[in-house]
Amino acid sequence: PPSPAHPAQSPQASPAPVVENRPAAPKATPVSASEPRAYLDAGSRINGKLYFDGPVRLDGQIEGEITAKEGLIIGETAVVTAQIKGSSVVIAGKVSGDVIASHRIEIRPSAKVLGNLTSPVLVIQEGAVFEGHCAMHAEGAQDTRKLTVFPKEERLAQAAGQKPA
Repeated sequence: PPSPAHPAQSPQASPAPVVENRPAAPKATPVSASEPRAYLDAGSRINGKLYFDGPVRLDGQIEGEITAKEGLIIGETAVVTAQIKGSSVVIAGKVSGDVIASHRIEIRPSAKVLGNLTSPVLVIQEGAVFEGHCAMHAEGAQDTRKLTVFPKEERLAQAAGQKPA
């Protein structure tokens, strides 16, 4: 029987192994934080609760609640009426609702945001429209602090060991 050709002896005669020509399995493909794994196009209309483990880009119409463990991009064509929670949220479209991010919120020039923002880092680019309140702390930070503020007279009375009048 003929002996198999060795790649070192005749590289042109030997085709590449089938394994090398096969695309990698989805789990083996590295995904950067900015590259979305999920995408809802401009033609999408969704009403309900959405939860994403990986990065996501939304360009359609969404109503309800959105939770993204990693990065969330609201594209220029998106119209979102929802409460949004995520790690990093970039908004370029229209959003009505509160946005809470554990790392960062960025509002691009094409964005229109109506709602309250909570994040340790907030970037609003020139040209963007934002109506609402913002708080510069991470989600849950207000829950961990217990602070009681007394009027000045009560503080002085407590320091002196007296009961306030």
